[in-house]
Amino acid sequence: MFKLISRVLLAAGLLGSAWAQGLPSAVVSTPQLRAELVAHAPQGVQAGQPVWVGLQLSHQPEWHTYWRNPGDSGLPTQIELDLPAGITAGDVQWPLPHKLKAGNLTNYGYDKTVLLAVPLTVSKEYKPKASQTLDLQVRANWLVCRLECIPQEGDFTLRIPVNSSYAPQAAAFDAVQAQQPQALPNVKATTSFDAQRLVMKVSGLPAALQGQTLSVFPNAPEVLESAAEQHPRAIQSWQDGVWTVQLPLSNLRLNDPKELSFVLTAGEGSARQGFEVSAAITQAWPAVSELPAATAPAVAPVVSDEGALGFVLALLGAFVGGLILNLMPCVLPVLAIKLLGFAQHSRAHRAHRVAGMAYTAGVVLSFLALGAGVLALRAAGEQLGWGFQLQSPVVVSVLAAFFTLIALNLFGLFEFGQILPSRVASFQYKHPVMDAGLSGVLAVAVASPCTAPFMGASLGLAMTLPTWQALSIFVAMGLGLAAPYLLASFMPAVARLLPHPGPWMVTLRQLLAFPMLATVVWLLWVLGQQTSLDATMFALGGLLLLAAFIWAVTQHSRAARGVAWLLAAALAWGAMNFAEELKAPATGAVESNTTTSNGNAVWQPWSEAAVAQSLAQGRPVFVDFTAAWCVTCQINKKSTLSNSEVLADFAAHQVTLMRADWTRRDPAITAALTALGRSGVPVYVLHAPGKAPLVLSELLSVSKMKEALATLPAADPTKPATGFALPAKPNSAAIITRN
Repeated sequence: MFKLISRVLLAAGLLGSAWAQGLPSAVVSTPQLRAELVAHAPQGVQAGQPVWVGLQLSHQPEWHTYWRNPGDSGLPTQIELDLPAGITAGDVQWPLPHKLKAGNLTNYGYDKTVLLAVPLTVSKEYKPKASQTLDLQVRANWLVCRLECIPQEGDFTLRIPVNSSYAPQAAAFDAVQAQQPQALPNVKATTSFDAQRLVMKVSGLPAALQGQTLSVFPNAPEVLESAAEQHPRAIQSWQDGVWTVQLPLSNLRLNDPKELSFVLTAGEGSARQGFEVSAAITQAWPAVSELPAATAPAVAPVVSDEGALGFVLALLGAFVGGLILNLMPCVLPVLAIKLLGFAQHSRAHRAHRVAGMAYTAGVVLSFLALGAGVLALRAAGEQLGWGFQLQSPVVVSVLAAFFTLIALNLFGLFEFGQILPSRVASFQYKHPVMDAGLSGVLAVAVASPCTAPFMGASLGLAMTLPTWQALSIFVAMGLGLAAPYLLASFMPAVARLLPHPGPWMVTLRQLLAFPMLATVVWLLWVLGQQTSLDATMFALGGLLLLAAFIWAVTQHSRAARGVAWLLAAALAWGAMNFAEELKAPATGAVESNTTTSNGNAVWQPWSEAAVAQSLAQGRPVFVDFTAAWCVTCQINKKSTLSNSEVLADFAAHQVTLMRADWTRRDPAITAALTALGRSGVPVYVLHAPGKAPLVLSELLSVSKMKEALATLPAADPTKPATGFALPAKPNSAAIITRN
């Protein structure tokens, strides 16, 4: 292990010293590889003439970098060109890749020496400098791996003469062209699905390939299993000139493309050939295969969408989860306030029943509206999950103001009739049915972020079911939330059990204001995580002005009325400025990089690339999908994830800890949750090399965590105990041009 750490530190030191020396050059050398910027302009840099630039990577033995689709782990090399006006860059010309085995993982990439070439197009608008040279400035980054992986980058510069030939690397660029996959005009490919396999039949391939075993490299990542050819002859065959291959689908698939393209290779060494094949997908993609049963959460088990029993279990889980929601601190006061009406009108049995049905209708319709909205937006391509409304700082701010008003009302500072027009203020008394329905809407608004701990699996399943089944789950959820009040409204005994009206009602009403204020405190904390401390202080000042405005409105003097107008103007001005503050990037988000008090556990920001990188090194990964507005997330974090025994087990198994912060909307995290069969947080996932991800219960405990970590193999003592955070995985385009 000491040798391994020494090599990594030496590499970092040499690389840092190389970058610290003056201006960039055409070559960057590290202990793992030599990277050189090369060019090919046989007719000079002239309009209409071929001009190429390339990054030549010469790897040390046992080291490699990656193709555009790196396979099970890794990152493709990225090239960023700074070009003058009149010159544009094309796509990287990737040579034929090789399959790189790492245990159960299969990666696609290059060893030895490879040239990544980029064609340049020179237009008539290009104006050379007075020096008559084209000065290329390029920045590139790559991931070089052996048993360990090291992200590296370099700045390169190269001067090419404009009016004379420049072709010192002609042979290398010719070799790149020879290693490009060929497009065959007569090739036809058809596809079908057999369970969790894509079956592709290809005709029109060259006769010389008949009977040969072909290697398959999909261009799109995370659609097919990269290790699909562990036994190639078992999954491909030739018959009457038609080549058939069966390719297992990936459990990490996040989309269902309408077309797939592949590179097929045959032969070895200089005789190796490659061919481009594209196939349209004419059938519906099968659902992503389910996770093992051991990943089921405690309350609502993951169930199959096949068969009546699974659907009934999902409905039952949603109903039970809705029942539990009534105990949430922000929902309980709403229910208690409604029950106070039973004490005031204990003999109005019919009115109670009507109010109960109206409240239930408000709850169910609100859940239906939210569920239908999420389903519709996801169908339109939006990456949204359950609880998405609290990912908006504006919504959080409005809810904080609304709950502040409710608390002030419960304390008796004002009655709505004092600050609202008489027609609006008397609404509750003139339209009690509508008022009960709106109370149901309010209950859903404050309860929806708390749903994940009790029905995460049911909600995740709802996002994948046909529309009518998905909406049925939302209806069951609403019925569970409304059930206590609906039951009480149809049982006169409940009203008889309550004490007769008296001073106790005033005391209880004031007591219920405190949970409302606690909710405001929580919402302001969420706002601070989403934006900044300044925004939170601004919001607190706004709530203070709001309380002062309410107080002034309730006074009957002319001076108080004048103060109310001034406060209203201040509130309007503050709201406009506050809206701009909410657009600022977050500076206090849920801690992505945090260190425990004993300094042993470091949480890294989550990314798919970072997870794949850690697994490629043979390290397990624990991912905490969390959000500031998720109360259960914070409880689990304080009670379990910071427990000394759990942290000791993390360290003993050399687990990489990652935190996916969903406080503000993040499409990548939403897509990852969807792939896991979830639509909200918290979600806890334990990844182990070569195994399916283990999704733990949303209600964590120290014992459950220790049981899950006990399933991991013993840590390799030759590997360092700590790693590093990787940059976010770049998009499939490996080239960026700055003009």
